[in-house]
Amino acid sequence: MSGNESSELGQADADRSVRQVCANGICMQTNVVEAKLDEGNIQEAESALREGLSLNFEEARALLGRLEYQRGNVEGALRVFDGIDLQAAIQRMQPSVTEKQPSKKGRTKSIESVPGVSQHAAGLVLEAIYLKAKSLQKIGRLTDAARECLSVLDAVEKIFDSGIPDVLVENKLQETVSRAVELLPELWKQAGSYSEAMSAYRRALLSQWNLDNDCCARIQKAFAVFLLYSGVEVCPPSLAVQIDGSYVPRNNLEEAILLLMILMRKVYLGKIKWDPSVLEHLTFALSVCGQTSVLAKQLEEVMPGVLNRIDRWRSLALCYFAAGQNKNALSLLRKSLHKHEEPDDVLSLVLASKICSEDVFLAAEGVKYAQRAITNAEGSNEHLKGVGLRVLGLCLGKQAKVATSDFERSQLQSEALKSLDGAMALEHENSDLMFELGIQYAEHRNLDAALQYARKYVDATGGSTLRGWRLLALVLSAQHRYSEAEVVTDAAFDETTKWDQGPLLRMKAKLKTSQSRYIDAVEPYRHLLSLVQAQRKSFGPFRNAPQVEEDKVNEYEVWHGLADLYSSLSHFKDAETCLEKARGMMFERQGENDKALSAYINALLVEPNHVQCKILLGSLLTKMDPGMLPLAKALLSDALRIEPTNRVAWYHLGLVHRDDGRVADAADCFQAASMLEESDPIEKFSSIL
Repeated sequence: MSGNESSELGQADADRSVRQVCANGICMQTNVVEAKLDEGNIQEAESALREGLSLNFEEARALLGRLEYQRGNVEGALRVFDGIDLQAAIQRMQPSVTEKQPSKKGRTKSIESVPGVSQHAAGLVLEAIYLKAKSLQKIGRLTDAARECLSVLDAVEKIFDSGIPDVLVENKLQETVSRAVELLPELWKQAGSYSEAMSAYRRALLSQWNLDNDCCARIQKAFAVFLLYSGVEVCPPSLAVQIDGSYVPRNNLEEAILLLMILMRKVYLGKIKWDPSVLEHLTFALSVCGQTSVLAKQLEEVMPGVLNRIDRWRSLALCYFAAGQNKNALSLLRKSLHKHEEPDDVLSLVLASKICSEDVFLAAEGVKYAQRAITNAEGSNEHLKGVGLRVLGLCLGKQAKVATSDFERSQLQSEALKSLDGAMALEHENSDLMFELGIQYAEHRNLDAALQYARKYVDATGGSTLRGWRLLALVLSAQHRYSEAEVVTDAAFDETTKWDQGPLLRMKAKLKTSQSRYIDAVEPYRHLLSLVQAQRKSFGPFRNAPQVEEDKVNEYEVWHGLADLYSSLSHFKDAETCLEKARGMMFERQGENDKALSAYINALLVEPNHVQCKILLGSLLTKMDPGMLPLAKALLSDALRIEPTNRVAWYHLGLVHRDDGRVADAADCFQAASMLEESDPIEKFSSIL
């Protein structure tokens, strides 16, 4: 229902009805009837209508009640309606309307054989019940109004036992039925009877009421809104209305999405007009369940010209970004930020820079977007200045990782911290910003500041996020406060579910290893292996990319950790059983340098920027042949370019310089390795990201 009273009873029609009423092909002026109503003589007014229009008692009362309702006299209308037995009138009407005479084929007579007068009479009485429901609604008797409206639909189902046919139905009768179908669930909602409202919505959509496309669309939209925002969990449709092989929604969200997608399809087919609120509700629903790729498909199907093209690009970019399709998202944002489109749109600039901040090779482009966002964050967008500073800091930090010189790297890192600190000054309560600052300070080995922000983040999130506990434990491990780090990991176990404890188990094992408690470290690794394997069996091949990414622990890493642990204990058979893919490390420790060399080279061919492999290969080349020192130096220098704070790389580069006779350079490298060792965490800080 439109909700607009004028759409229900048009003003012009109401004015004509006040001047005259018509029935049975006869019309009469209403001034005499109105005068008697004003005097309170309902019986005389009724008699005047019966005599003037050849009506029976119920029909006269129905017309009289409608007249009072149209005049705005709700109380008077209820007095008139209460004076007749509408249900008895419906029962008397049934035989004439539903009279069934078997044809030669055994079928009942169609509506075409029903006399027009029967439809008109039914229409008058049904309209009276509907108007009585509207009158009760106006005075706040919502439950009574819903029951009266329900009686309209029950009566229609008795009159038209096979559903209202789509031909030869009187317009007035169909109009009343459509309005009653649309009103009933709204009345139940207003009365607080949500279960009845849900049943009314389903009855409206699943029964044969001969509703037009617009009316059906309004009901579908209202039902979808109810499912999304009512806060009441309704049960799935009953088995009686389910069709074999059809999709059956399991909860509110699925049913709402189904309804909204049906409405979108009707728009595409031209059955109903474009309603932007339908897309807004569908956007919310699909975003809640993480199906932004489905939302993107819906946006792509919207006909050109319906949505502003830049709005469409921006919305699609958000969908692709949420779905992990950053390349597609950035491509669309570049189009929307073209100089001939909207190059200064702050939201698009922020999103583009956020995407760029996740890729070292796009970081420089992201810096430009972020700087433009900060410049244009004025007026209504001033609150986005802090967001712009934040993504600028992230982009600068990523750009520093591919800097060509130490000076450039140092400068970019300094600017990154400055931007993040500026963002924190504007957004004091932003927990994500606290975490990012903690990571940045930790990677720069400013461990006191990192510890401060790690604790702030844990406090701000109430210890509800795994990454906060991990950061706090890593910072403590970098300060060699291993026992405190173990206390943190134990506390984290109490705050996380079993499925999220993989990174904590790995961290606990490494903490014990760092304290040379190798035997104690075996048990956490075993628990971790059991957990990873259980997760694999539980999710199976249907796990999506975000789930895999969130685990941060895979089976290969666990076997590798166990292999390294057993190698440290000189249990080489156990190590080889744990992980054949870690042969390089095991071969080297067993003195089989040729096999180790082959394993490292093969690994680098698969992943050319793997820092650990570069270090191991450089170290092995140094031991094997003095003539390989230049190659070893190149490998170790490249590893430090990628990861400047890797103490093992500095140490082995020092060995190369020492063996090559460059004592001063060797001393500098050893000093750097020694300083970094004092603040080296048990895992890379970047492993949390």
